[in-house]
Amino acid sequence: MPSPTPPATIAAPAPPATQSPEPPIPLSAWVLLLVLATIWGTSFILMKKGLAVFSPLELGATRVTVAALLLLPFALRHVGKVEKSRFKWLLLSGVVGTLIPAFLFAYAETRLASGLAGVLNALTAVFTLVVGALFFGQRLTGLRVLGIGLGLAGTVVLMVLGGSGGAATPAGEGNAWYGLYIVLATIGYGVSVNVIKHHLQGIPPVAVTGLLLLFIGGPAVVFLLLGTDFLHKLATALGAWTAFGYIALLATLSTAVAMVLFNKLIHQSTALFASSNTYLIPVVALGWGVLDGESFNLWHVLGMVIILVSVAIIHRAR
Repeated sequence: MPSPTPPATIAAPAPPATQSPEPPIPLSAWVLLLVLATIWGTSFILMKKGLAVFSPLELGATRVTVAALLLLPFALRHVGKVEKSRFKWLLLSGVVGTLIPAFLFAYAETRLASGLAGVLNALTAVFTLVVGALFFGQRLTGLRVLGIGLGLAGTVVLMVLGGSGGAATPAGEGNAWYGLYIVLATIGYGVSVNVIKHHLQGIPPVAVTGLLLLFIGGPAVVFLLLGTDFLHKLATALGAWTAFGYIALLATLSTAVAMVLFNKLIHQSTALFASSNTYLIPVVALGWGVLDGESFNLWHVLGMVIILVSVAIIHRAR
């Protein structure tokens, strides 16, 4: 989602109610789906590895800085082609959908297992619907309300009954309430999705991501270089370059590469099929967490299942 940026920032239009039979999904689309789920599901363990050396503030600022520099050529190519009246929406989407979540996820993973962070990221679908209903006139049906309720119930089960996932965190101890940082981040993702859907239609996805990173990248760079110990740690701390490599890989894969692959997947299949990566990302994230020594219990399984059922209901409800 995840966020880095987050997969949630690209909202595909819903298919018409009546459609002719769709062609079979090609094998290449299945391969792309698995590759995307692997990339986005791996982002949570990459954050955890970056936090082994850098603080949450340093990780968030580095992540945004690297992503902004990576997509700077695309931003410069499109900045003159977008109406200035849309700049405020790009800035809003960048702040609430990329900049703030980058710090919130980093803070969360100091005391919350990375696998559980990946599961909670699926709440993006829930809060996209909630924000759409509250501020953008999206219709709430009985099934959609049920999906929202189940998503919140699954979050309670995961955090309150399941716990933080053990002490295998950068802080050396767990605190399940740090999952609330991710809840806040997914609310930001929900706002961003709706802003893009209602105010940034017609702008290519690469341009949207590049431009919103252009607007937030400058402050991130200044803060990283002047407001943190990033450069000092990079020069002196043991393992700093390895940790920086994890963060750079996170920014590169989750922003540029995944975005290109996601758009290709939509062209090769359908929006519904492409969105099914939502169900695979938590599985990948939990798998990496278990391999890294994070504890995982039946309450976590139950919470994940409830959240994913809620997402399925929201995706299919009309």
